[in-house]
Amino acid sequence: MKFLDQVKIYVRSGNGGAGAVSFRREKYIEYGGPDGGDGGKGGDVWIEAVEGLNTLIDYRYQQHFKAATGVHGMGRNRHGANGEDVVLKVPVGTEVLAEDKETLIADMDEAGKRVRLLKGGNGGFGNAHFKGPVNQAPKHANPGQQGEEMAIWLRLKLIADVGLVGLPNAGKSTFLAAASAAKPKIADYPFTTLTPNLGVVDLSEGERFVLADIPGLIEGAHEGAGIGTRFLGHIERTAVLIHLVDGTQEDITGAWKTVRHELEAYGADLADKPELLAINKIDSLDEAARAEKQAELSKAAGAPVRLVSGFTGENVTELLREAFALVRERKAQAAEEAARASGAAPGGWTP
Repeated sequence: MKFLDQVKIYVRSGNGGAGAVSFRREKYIEYGGPDGGDGGKGGDVWIEAVEGLNTLIDYRYQQHFKAATGVHGMGRNRHGANGEDVVLKVPVGTEVLAEDKETLIADMDEAGKRVRLLKGGNGGFGNAHFKGPVNQAPKHANPGQQGEEMAIWLRLKLIADVGLVGLPNAGKSTFLAAASAAKPKIADYPFTTLTPNLGVVDLSEGERFVLADIPGLIEGAHEGAGIGTRFLGHIERTAVLIHLVDGTQEDITGAWKTVRHELEAYGADLADKPELLAINKIDSLDEAARAEKQAELSKAAGAPVRLVSGFTGENVTELLREAFALVRERKAQAAEEAARASGAAPGGWTP
């Protein structure tokens, strides 16, 4: 299945049905009077986040969606049926943006979340609605209200707890394969990974999280070089970043600085996320080279540097446990902030 994470579509709610102008004409009813029914309401446009989807490919070949028009009113006080709604089903994590691609309309960040984008037009009143002491035989009815329409952008941001970043060929896909049951394409040339990959890391019964691998960044990615920063949006929701540096290359400090610069240029607070820095591919280094490169990178970054090998699995579990601890810590902080914002006690309700 082709991966598609951004698409523009056009949506329109249904028009309301028109009211009817009608009079009773039964043979044995002397004064029949008006009996025109009201028109039905036009259909709404809804968007719903559902599980089981991980791409917006369904909207690649159909971009126009229009809800049904309400049925017109009829005689004998028969009201028209409401128009059928349109429900757009999208993957969890999809953002709905206005046509300017900046204004956020809705964030479908939970499975089952449902938001009405456009309201259908109300149905028009039939002439029976206007009957009164002064005008006992009204000969007019209201037309239905027009529906609404707009163009929107759907942008998918995958839901993951930890994100993998690094230059092309840093071994991110190999690391993902070693850490989870995911089977990404792995090859010895740059940009093997062309679309984000997700894997569920299952360390133990209580240690489980989602790991996201995105295509590698190169210098100038924020200006469109390589694949650019298009897929960085998929790690905006992550709590922690694992930054892998290829230990077999000469300038490991330069490789780290390149990726950090691209994260800072992208914005969205990516550069402020907790980062676990690790030198990968240590199975190709001897003990002296490992120690030398670790010391060099730690001095440049001002942070501890881990040594891992996605190929042999060396130290992978320890790094993943460290990442999970940070994820759990960030989730606890988020829960406290949410409780504080709602006025509830951080630890839950107490008498």
